[in-house]
Amino acid sequence: MTQPVLALTDAPTAADSAAVSSGLADYNEQKVGYRDWRPLAALLRDPKTGETIGGMIGKTSYGLLFIDLVYLPETMRGQDIGSRLLAMMEQEGVARGCKSAFLFTTTWQAPGFYERQGWTEFGRIQCAPGENARVFMSKTLSHSEG
Repeated sequence: MTQPVLALTDAPTAADSAAVSSGLADYNEQKVGYRDWRPLAALLRDPKTGETIGGMIGKTSYGLLFIDLVYLPETMRGQDIGSRLLAMMEQEGVARGCKSAFLFTTTWQAPGFYERQGWTEFGRIQCAPGENARVFMSKTLSHSEG
């Protein structure tokens, strides 16, 4: 058999991502017997243009909600919007059968915000710049959250 070519890139194509994602999904389905990965987003939209200006992006899979990306414009912070978006994500996670949720943030971003929302730090890894760290957080989701 001819040896495969190993390639490193900082610009994977949509086809590259699809091949890895599809292969992993097929493997997981063989092992678990089902496929339940679903994207999820709670978005903040401009009321005049309808354009998305912030929000949360994540997914649910195998009983877990994962929040991957979070952004709110500076002018929208401190107005309870983040709490409301996070609650939307958690509630949909519960509706999809998720028992737990996880995310990671950094020390200069918002670990305190998540702690105030009932999230718990379960680990951290030092990262640049300086003495900053990635903070890994989880939350047990309650089926009575509202």
